[in-house]
Amino acid sequence: MKVKKHAQVKEHAKSQKWKDIKGKRCRIPVTSSELNSTPVMISIIKEHQVSMKKKPSVKRLKNKAKSAAESNKNSHQTESRKPQSQTNGNAVFTVESGSDDVEEWREYSQSVQLEKMEPSSAPEKTRQGRLEGEALHYCAERDDRKNHAVLIMQKDQTLCFRGKCLLTCLYGRVEVMGFTIEEGQESYPLFSPASHCPLTVRTLETSGPNRDPRTDAARILQEHLPTASRKKLLKQMTPTSSIILLEPMESRLTRFLSSFPDLSELFSPPMSELISAVFDTPLNGLGVIPLVSSVEGLSMSKSYRDALNTVVSACRGDMDGCAVIFVCGARNVGKSTFIRTLINTLLNHTTSVDYLEGDLGQTEFTPAGCLSFSTVKEPLLGPPFTHQWTPEHMIYYGQPSCDSDMDRYLESLKFLWRRRSQSRETPVIINTMGWVKGFGFQLLVDMIRFFPVSHVVQLDKSELSQSAALTPEFLRTAQGYQTHPPAQTALDEFTESHHPPRSYTHLAVQSDFQGVARQGTSKHQRSNEHRELSLLAYLSQLQSADLGPVRPLHSLTPYQVPYTAVALGVVHCEVAPSHMFYAVNGSLVGLCCLAEKVTNRGGPVLLSQAPICPCVGFGVLRGIDKERGLYFLLTPVDPSVLRNVNCLLLGAISLPACILTSQPGFDGETPYVTTDYSFDLSGAGKMRIFKGLTRPSHLGLH
Repeated sequence: MKVKKHAQVKEHAKSQKWKDIKGKRCRIPVTSSELNSTPVMISIIKEHQVSMKKKPSVKRLKNKAKSAAESNKNSHQTESRKPQSQTNGNAVFTVESGSDDVEEWREYSQSVQLEKMEPSSAPEKTRQGRLEGEALHYCAERDDRKNHAVLIMQKDQTLCFRGKCLLTCLYGRVEVMGFTIEEGQESYPLFSPASHCPLTVRTLETSGPNRDPRTDAARILQEHLPTASRKKLLKQMTPTSSIILLEPMESRLTRFLSSFPDLSELFSPPMSELISAVFDTPLNGLGVIPLVSSVEGLSMSKSYRDALNTVVSACRGDMDGCAVIFVCGARNVGKSTFIRTLINTLLNHTTSVDYLEGDLGQTEFTPAGCLSFSTVKEPLLGPPFTHQWTPEHMIYYGQPSCDSDMDRYLESLKFLWRRRSQSRETPVIINTMGWVKGFGFQLLVDMIRFFPVSHVVQLDKSELSQSAALTPEFLRTAQGYQTHPPAQTALDEFTESHHPPRSYTHLAVQSDFQGVARQGTSKHQRSNEHRELSLLAYLSQLQSADLGPVRPLHSLTPYQVPYTAVALGVVHCEVAPSHMFYAVNGSLVGLCCLAEKVTNRGGPVLLSQAPICPCVGFGVLRGIDKERGLYFLLTPVDPSVLRNVNCLLLGAISLPACILTSQPGFDGETPYVTTDYSFDLSGAGKMRIFKGLTRPSHLGLH
């Protein structure tokens, strides 16, 4: 991230506040063969071989994701071939004339009617439970020319995997994290990295009019597989079967993440799962690595399923107003996974779901340290770093926890709620922090009183409860941080004071998955690593959407911003004005919009306190030119939005170390990085605070 390009930046008209000086970029296309045999996949297969020698009516996405196979479609369409009509019983389908297998396929299609519903010769285990090992060779076939695979799955059959791919349902219905994907819908990107629980594709019972499954399958498979593969898979079809198409997927997000050595195996099985991974399958090379049944996917307890059904039924039924679901619980009990599953399930029945982010440390759609309000219209089929976007309303709090300024935290949430359209009948989900002791518990009490909550979903570990049950009866006497009993609501503009105390449904969920209430110890599974992944995913938007080599951030041309155009502020600590430039240089900053106009007295404008104001995105302040009075900023935010920005806020969310140390192309000493630092000095390390301490005056709460 050198700042050596400043002299090369041409001056534009001084009347322009933000000056976009980005140049043209050249991209080298990536072929499908490069996607099939990555160094990561080769190394994993070798490790596996060594170990085996030692021991034997739904709202959908509007834009279809681009598949790797689409590059070949145009060339096939240019060939002029007359279709030849063939019959199979009463059904009619077409076969391309001029192919070598027309006669063979005609004879086979006529024989299908005779053996239409006879049982398959495949082992019975291929029709039950988890698809793994031998079963995949019966149920999956790959077309190397088009670089995709077709998989036939039976009812309630599952495929648990690591990796990333595009999934298209060609026949029937499948479910992924609560979201139902049906035939005729667009392709959906699936992300199953080593940082989170592996994804599972499950086949649902096919609904609709009675059809001949083998006739339909013959027509579908003809478009995606050669003759021999079609014959093999057609024998697996039953009235309850589903057909899915799996294609490799590559995007600027995955390319940017894999450019860092420590993240090159992010979408591969972790070491603990390597012995359970299945490599020798037709899915090999497509980015999908199946896992055997010994590896647990998403585990739902009975109370987990009951809570989901209760909330979904309430949202589908007639309620007095929209449902407001408040989700709380201690760290690592599955709040984020529950919310993603709930959102996906609701999207099967409604066009959108509103989401209020109250967890500063593990945010869903933004880098850490943000409070936001979003409208979700697309399914969430991966962890947070795979779906980073700019919410409708966002505030940059600047820290992964609110313990240093709880009043500002609560006021920021009220600020966001007031900007939500109160006339909307869309369900609202409120996420919370994992701080459930002491002051953290009091904040939960306040938030339930602040918002018109209809359901409280409280997740906890089965053996030991981390906090008291937040039932309506308990809330009538509970002490909050800002509210005191008896309290009805702190937002008088939403409920009138003479109304009786509000009631809500309390749903207790007992999480019983492996490792519940414990932070993951494998690589990429710790909370600080999750925060870094989200920030890297946001910065990946600086890359070109075209397939090509990744450009390091220091090679990108920044915007130049005059001192007089924006104010500088620090939200997490006090910094002397003379040290402000040292603090913000080479740091992540929030791009915010103050209500008042920024006034300048000749030098940089500095804020004396942290404001509560809208944030439109983030940038890297990669350099400061004191002689010309310019900041140099890298950001993916559109220039039309940047014109409204008049404040840069620095918080405690720092750039990942790999941004400063692992990018290629540096000459000489790496900027912003020093090795002349000793942690042996008193106060040199990071100060750690224990937030679970309960004050003596609050012991009566639990």
